[in-house]
Formats: sequence, C-alpha cells, structure tokens
Amino acid sequence: MTFADLFDRAAEHDADADAVSAALAERRSVADDSEDSAGDTAESDPDVSPLDREPSPARVVADADALAADLLVGGAAREALDALRAHSWTTLVASDALLDDAEAVIAALADAALAADWREAVEAWREPVAHPAGDHPALGSAYRGAAMQVVSLDPSLTGARAAAGLRDRLPVSVREPRAFATVFSAEKLHPETVGGEYPGPDRDPRSMAPVRGDGDQHR
Repeated sequence: MTFADLFDRAAEHDADADAVSAALAERRSVADDSEDSAGDTAESDPDVSPLDREPSPARVVADADALAADLLVGGAAREALDALRAHSWTTLVASDALLDDAEAVIAALADAALAADWREAVEAWREPVAHPAGDHPALGSAYRGAAMQVVSLDPSLTGARAAAGLRDRLPVSVREPRAFATVFSAEKLHPETVGGEYPGPDRDPRSMAPVRGDGDQHR
C-alpha cells in the first residue's frame, strides 16, 4: 500500500484541519485524565533514555495532527511531509504513542480500515522511539529520538510563548506545516547530513521508491 493509494482513499472522506485538531485534542484530553487517575510510573522505565547521538535537523517529528492532516486534508501538511518522504537521508521519528494518536484520529474521521493501512505504511517509514507515558508524544519523541524539528498544528506548541519555553529545555523548533515547508531546505541540509553536492530528491514521495535519474543518486 503506497501513500498515493492511501491519499486516493482518504479523498473519499470529508475532513479539514480543524476537525483533525479537535479529534486529537479530545483523544489526548481523555488520555491525560486516565494518566492522572493511574499515576505516572514510566519514569523508571529503562528503555526510554535518549538516543546516544547528536540531535540533527534532518531528524523530524510530525505530531499526530500533522500526520492525520497529511492523509486526510492534504495541503500544507502533505507538502511538509512530502519533503521528508522524498529524501531517504531524512528521518521521521515517532513513538508508538504518537502513531496511536494519529491512527485513532484517522479512524474517527474516516474509517478503521484506512487507519490500519495507513499505520502499516507509516510503520515502514518511521524510526521508532520510546518515551515515558507522561511525555507529550511529539516532544517526547523529539527529545528521546534526537530530532531537532517538530511539525504540528497545535498552537500551544507552535506559538511564540511555547517556543521561548522550549528553547531552554530542548534543541528543537516546532513549526506548523506551512512554516516547516517554507524553511525546510534539503539542499542546505544535505552537505552536513550526507556530504557532497545535493543531487535532488532520491525517492518518490508518494511511493517511497528510489528515484533513478541521469545523475548520481543515493543507492
């Protein structure tokens, strides 16, 4: 199942960014209430330490709302994530909790079959990371997964006040999809991430298949 196939199926459903944001907010509100009742015991989990690597701007977290909007809405969210899908040397970092949220939103706004097929496709793309249950899924994924960029529709994460608060704690920039698509430059990242001259995209963003052109591509 390719992303192109998934996008075609998603077009049968009527969802917009506001609906995606509302569905995610409702799910996370319920989850927060459950955690408050149960108590947080995840901090002692030995499997949630940060990755032993330097944070990189080529490692990106897409929050659950951005992932769901990529599939169901298109527009800026799809443009932002297409930029990552088109380059095999960029990394989508996501915890299971983050993907659980996105899958639930897709199932609520579309259908469970589409959500399950989307989950299978994104599982093959993402690099998994673990974080304590009490962490925000996007910020926890970024911190534990050495990602320096987060794409989110949530104004509580993308606003100026949030950015100032995060700056002292995490080496991460949080941007809404349109802003991310505007500032993300594979050409500028390539020399420091891969080395050498930027050859252009090396994957079809809708099939994730390697691109073969006249020039040298990553093999």
